[in-house]
This record gives sequence, structure tokens and C-alpha cells, in this order.
Amino acid sequence: MAFHIKPEIRILGIDDSALISDDILIVGAFFRGGQWLDGVMRSSIRRDGMDATERIAKMVTSSKHYGQIKVIMLDGVTYGGFNPVDIVSLYEGTEIPVIVIMREVPDLEKIKDALSNLPDPEERSRIILRAGAITRVVSKDLLNPIFIQCAGIDTEKAGEVVRLSSTRGNVPEPLRVAHMIATGIICGESRGKA
Repeated sequence: MAFHIKPEIRILGIDDSALISDDILIVGAFFRGGQWLDGVMRSSIRRDGMDATERIAKMVTSSKHYGQIKVIMLDGVTYGGFNPVDIVSLYEGTEIPVIVIMREVPDLEKIKDALSNLPDPEERSRIILRAGAITRVVSKDLLNPIFIQCAGIDTEKAGEVVRLSSTRGNVPEPLRVAHMIATGIICGESRGKA
């Protein structure tokens, strides 16, 4: 199946909130390209749990935007601490290509050490490694490359989507806005409790 990239390609960027409780908020920002926010969705996952893939897939497939989403963007492959997202399973379960964005190449030895302190370290490691090869993508400004992993889309097309949606820096706008929303909700909730 050919993957066409239009200027207003529908992208869902997903990020998580701060680790202030055992239930971690995840927010999806649904964008047209890197220009217009068309919707917001939310769910939650367990801190250092194993439910991120399932919860994200359910959030996506139950959304009113599901039929329009052409790409899912993730900020790394772990959410809520070390709750890993199986990007291959996410792609297969939603039938939507997945692009993982990283600002730097992760230190797999440090990750392996951290996982050894959690239940199911081998399974968590398998999921993280299943995300595949890490590819460098040159951003529009040419100075700040980012790194990606993909499922259901080749790296060349994924790079085009990343550059198209990175309108205010080298981080794609759907992820930047998802991060701001998740941070804003948690900050607002913690102030309300004071």
C-alpha cells in the first residue's frame, strides 16, 4: 500500500505526564500536519507497568478521529517510567504507522540496568529492542538532528512526516503540544490540591 504524505496529514502525537502518582496520564494531540490542532484525547497507564501498548491502542481505536489518523508519533518507546510500548503490536492493532521520536540515541546498557530492578525485565527489554533500528533524521534547521524508530512506514517517509510536522523546532508539533497539555493538566491538578 502506498503511503502518501499531504501537507495536512493527520498525525496523533502522544506523550505522558510527570511521574507524580502510580496512574500516569497520557495525552494525544491530533494534528493536521504541523499546523492545526483538531482534537485531544487522554488515557492513563500504570507507572512502570506493562499496559502502555494496550492502553494507547484502545485510546486510538475508540477515538472519533480513528479513521482519519495516518500516523501515530510517540516520544520514545517507554512511558510512565519504564512502561514499554510495543510499536509493532501498536501498528498491527491499529493499522496506523508508528514513528518514535528521540532527541538522542538511548543508552541501552543504562536502560538494561534500570529494567533489572523491575518485574519482567526480559520482556520489557524484548519490547524495547523490537522497535528496531534507530535512524538519524536531519531537521529543517540542519543543526539539531533527531532519531526515529518506525513500524508500518519506511524511514524515508517517516523522515518526511517528521520534517513536515516540525514547524516550531526539531520536535514535531503534535508531540510538542501533547507534552504541553499533559504537563499543564498535571500542574493544574497538583495546584488545585494545595
